Amino acid sequence: MNVRSTHLRTSVFGKQICLVLLLLSLYGSISAQQKSAVVQELHVSAGPLTSALGLLRQQSGANIMYDANLLKLLTVKAQDFRGQSVEEVLRHLLKGSGFSFSTTEGVFIIKKEKATVPVTGTVTDEETGARLPGVSVLVKGNTQGSITNGDGAFTLQADPHGDTLLFSSLGYKAGRQVLNGQQQVTIRLKSDASMLNSVVVVGYGQTTKGDLTGAVSHVSSENFNTGVFSSPEQLLQGKVPGLNVTRSGDPNATPAVILRGPSTFREGEAQQPFYVIDGVPGANIQLVSPADILSMDVLKDAASTAIYGARAANGVIMITTRRAKQGQSWISYNAYAASERISNKIDMLSANELRQYLKDNNKSLTPAYEDNANTDWQKEVTRNGMSQSHNLSFGGGNEKTLFDGSINYLQNNGIIKTSSLERLNVRANLEQRAFNDVLKINLSISNSLSTQNRAPEQVYLNMLNYIPTVNIFNPDGTYKEDLSRSRGYLNPVSLIDNNSDRTKEKIMLGNARAELKLLPELRYTMSLSLQDQQINRDIYNNRASSLSPNTNGQATRSAFTNSRKVLESYFNYDKTFGKHDLRLLAGYSWQEDRTGDGFQTSQQGFVSDVTGGNNLNLGGAKDGYLPNYGTTRIQTLRFISFYGRVNYLYEDKYLLQVSVRRDGSSAFGINNRWGTFPAVSGAWKISKEKFMDNVRWIEELKLRAGYGVTGNSLGFDPLIAKFRNDIFGKFYSDGRIISSIGPVQNDNPNLKWERTGMANIGIDLTVWKGRLSVTADYYDKRTTDLIYSYEVPSPPYFVPNMLANVGAMSNKGIELQVNVVPVKTANFTWNTSANIAHNKNRVVSLSNDMFSVKYIETADLGGKGQSGNKSQLIQAGYALGAFYLWQYEGKDKDGNSTFRSANGGITKEPSSTDRYYSGDAQPAIIYGWSNSFTFRQFDASIFIRGVSGNKILNATLANLNNPAEATGYDMPRITLGEAVTDAKAPYISTRYLENGSYLRLDNVTIGYTIPVPGKYVRKLRVYATGNNLALITKYKGIDPEINMGGLTPGIDNNNFYPKTRSFLFGLNATF
Repeated sequence: MNVRSTHLRTSVFGKQICLVLLLLSLYGSISAQQKSAVVQELHVSAGPLTSALGLLRQQSGANIMYDANLLKLLTVKAQDFRGQSVEEVLRHLLKGSGFSFSTTEGVFIIKKEKATVPVTGTVTDEETGARLPGVSVLVKGNTQGSITNGDGAFTLQADPHGDTLLFSSLGYKAGRQVLNGQQQVTIRLKSDASMLNSVVVVGYGQTTKGDLTGAVSHVSSENFNTGVFSSPEQLLQGKVPGLNVTRSGDPNATPAVILRGPSTFREGEAQQPFYVIDGVPGANIQLVSPADILSMDVLKDAASTAIYGARAANGVIMITTRRAKQGQSWISYNAYAASERISNKIDMLSANELRQYLKDNNKSLTPAYEDNANTDWQKEVTRNGMSQSHNLSFGGGNEKTLFDGSINYLQNNGIIKTSSLERLNVRANLEQRAFNDVLKINLSISNSLSTQNRAPEQVYLNMLNYIPTVNIFNPDGTYKEDLSRSRGYLNPVSLIDNNSDRTKEKIMLGNARAELKLLPELRYTMSLSLQDQQINRDIYNNRASSLSPNTNGQATRSAFTNSRKVLESYFNYDKTFGKHDLRLLAGYSWQEDRTGDGFQTSQQGFVSDVTGGNNLNLGGAKDGYLPNYGTTRIQTLRFISFYGRVNYLYEDKYLLQVSVRRDGSSAFGINNRWGTFPAVSGAWKISKEKFMDNVRWIEELKLRAGYGVTGNSLGFDPLIAKFRNDIFGKFYSDGRIISSIGPVQNDNPNLKWERTGMANIGIDLTVWKGRLSVTADYYDKRTTDLIYSYEVPSPPYFVPNMLANVGAMSNKGIELQVNVVPVKTANFTWNTSANIAHNKNRVVSLSNDMFSVKYIETADLGGKGQSGNKSQLIQAGYALGAFYLWQYEGKDKDGNSTFRSANGGITKEPSSTDRYYSGDAQPAIIYGWSNSFTFRQFDASIFIRGVSGNKILNATLANLNNPAEATGYDMPRITLGEAVTDAKAPYISTRYLENGSYLRLDNVTIGYTIPVPGKYVRKLRVYATGNNLALITKYKGIDPEINMGGLTPGIDNNNFYPKTRSFLFGLNATF
């Protein structure tokens, strides 16, 4: 690596770790000294308390402070102490005296006990009189605290003569109440529009919504989606303008998340946002259960994301989990049970309908496929999926120590038999303050254990086209299938019953963070996180499997470990002087990823299926069998980064933010391992100007503008820029099959970062005391140096292609978010929120001085007579996912399909040159609209979302609609209008390019908060939710929500796990 020598990297990292350990050990040593003082032997004679305290101070060395005038009249009786701590001795001496003690940094302070009594009260909205649940109530200068219940009521211990109660709640101004003899109070909190969703988490810190200069969408847990979710991304689906989240019904599927359009030619992780969980960059999102998340902040423009440099081109999602607060202790239990069923099926012909179709066309079934049966194969391999989730969380603490944790169990049984997900997440956090809050230490650990069972992908196609006129089993009990057919003929029930694919995954993340206050304005923070991921996969096709015929069973086992170490070290300086507010950040980051540490192997020839693939030594493969060792290899990737940020605020009206990050990576070419990513943004709070003083109905009016540059290093192979040899083929020699090694990748010393420059202009408006708020943004995003594999001459190159930086792509769009409170009374509240976004994606260039290509063909969907014919092109001037298809022109007089040729004529034999640009897979508009209602103890919410302006290629329907093969396969209902002689009916063409727009009633929830008298139960709520209840679309496939990720978006191609409709019943309880 050209960043630093290995010795220097190790030395720097070692010193940083030593500093963290030193801080931890120093704190531990001091804490131990404070608590380890033990009185070996102490005899106290009957007499004044002050004499006993002096004797205790002399023998133990403890620092004990008190007012002698207050204690001079107090006496103690004679008593002996042996082997007891100073704390225990003090408790005995002060018992019944009316005095107590506290400990502050090793000093024992004796003071008069307060006469506390239970104080009760109610917190209401000043404007409407509505009672407010969840309000934090604290006794000033004390650790006593409480939270209002569902009726806005609270109870706590306080001194009714002089104590001050502090009240705080999101969206309201802080309140206070001095007790002057009252034991029952009523407090009215004033709504504060500027505080609504005000705390926003940004890179290496947090700010307020009013001080943002970039485009950031904040979504709190109250506004999350509700449903059977296994991944946190689903909580945001339809909630953030410009964020497109798509996911199938597979419980093990990872959602595709695209923010402000695609900006790379690479697939997988390279198209996803970068995740930061509780300040830990790159933490695995599976470690967080949805029930533990407090809020999610989506950083969308480069001015907001550039502080994360080379990993921020696709946006950054900041996840904040629930944490304990001073004076608040709680135990919370959230659970639901759900039933899921397939929301839609492809309408295939029944057995009798297929027989009649063949009869009408003077055809008959192949005799081998006529059992006089009527088998519904979709019904045979699907089921109603049952799911459940249980989340137990707790937290508490005082001014020095905070602790919290949670346990979450999720079981999600998919609608395809044998598919399921089972996951157990456990997390714990401890925060300790020392040296009068000069040092703050946070320790956290998260652990996730999951078991994923996947159904074979071949099930999805075969449950549709397997002929319904045959039985599931032959008379001898074997499965009815014909493996000799060219397209394969795999019995879907056999696929389910005879093949298993199980993955067990363990993920652990430990994080230690120390924050040292060097000066009142200067803080130093160091964070070290270690993440370990273990993946064990077991694939077993048993002795009857049609996927591995004539092998007597085949097993493939793999075990791999991936690890990530991240060190963050940074300074924060915050200073306010006069009309100026200055915040500075400077830091250093180090990261090492080690992946692929493990093995894979396979075996065949098992005498029994009893042990499955658990004992490979029981197999006996035939001579010449080569085990499947896979292609995963161990590799290490390192990052080193330096970053800084300046935030300046003048007169609370004019804001300026400047940031820069310099990243170095071992993955890129030796000539381009470093990249610099700057950003600048500003904002003007117009509503703070004097000329706005009389416009009182406007609470906030702010203009924002910024420009920045980010990079995309996500999803990179550490050897991507290096010459590499690998398995090159196999040859037969002396009766053996031997693997050979050869060059598979050229070296490219000039390979560098993909860079994205983005300009953003926005406006924030809040009026009528927060009853209406609007946020609008316009962005222009351009990505250059796109990486793709281009052809090169061989020789001189070893391989005829090479990865190089050539292409460019742009995304331009507008986003609008509107929040309205139409009705707000004491008993009834209606909140509505809508968002809409438009994005225009275009490939700008595919060539430079060294490499030139006119277009890149993608989406080879196959199909009879279409081998090598591709359905999408990447070409300058068009969107990623542009369809290039044969133009369908209907049927000729004989019922055969015809197509438009390149010269404008009609042909029945189209060639690859006859394709036309036919539309885009990228949606022009995505939108969401949510409504929430509360009426006394009842609550309800309705959420609608959708997309518009995109096309979907229904390749599944094309593949099924093959009337020439109706004698041996089932057909979709569309085939009833086809001539049985039309062999071109399944050709991929505009006939199967459909409107992908849809509007979905995504979620309806009704809840009831049960009044719970008593001080132990704070809240008890029951609710029912329905997901995916209705869909309006013209699309003829199972569901129009097709994966938008990858290079071939918008294609439904025989492997789509059906979406589900779910109904769940849940419980929320807080104690």
